[in-house]
Amino acid sequence: MLILGIDPGFAIVGFGLVEAAAGRQRLVQCGAITTPAGERLPARLKQIADDMDLLLEQFKPEAMAIEELFFNNNITTGIGVAQARGVLLLAAERRGVPIYEYSPSQVKQAVVGYGKAEKRQVMDMTKRILNLKSVPKPDDAADAVAIALCHARSFTSRLQSPDAARPGSGRYAVHQD
Repeated sequence: MLILGIDPGFAIVGFGLVEAAAGRQRLVQCGAITTPAGERLPARLKQIADDMDLLLEQFKPEAMAIEELFFNNNITTGIGVAQARGVLLLAAERRGVPIYEYSPSQVKQAVVGYGKAEKRQVMDMTKRILNLKSVPKPDDAADAVAIALCHARSFTSRLQSPDAARPGSGRYAVHQD
């Protein structure tokens, strides 16, 4: 299964493609979609949408794992991230890519084994699990790879869960005719 992990943002959107098969994971590619700081938000959202479409077309992932929105202290930044996240979700939905959402603590639990792990621990385990020489850069890409790993490591158990297809359970149903 090819999983596209997404760390949403409007200045930087991290992405990580992880191939998962037979209990093993392999990093295919990672990077970031960046938008210019001085650009108006609608133009930034368009660029994110266009670049996301290119990623989805080029790699044809079988699933997209995205971090749930987490508000810190800055509500203005949170609103921009929410809008960018909406654009990312729409792009995947239009292409029929199943979408899975994970909280930061779920990602930490799946990758490190501890839901309150520090970022440094998550990055170190990501590197170890994928047998990489170094942690992916930029940090947003490393976060996206960890999100993809979270899905790869938890998807099998989610299939067994009676809540797997229930709204709010971390999975959006995709309409198919």
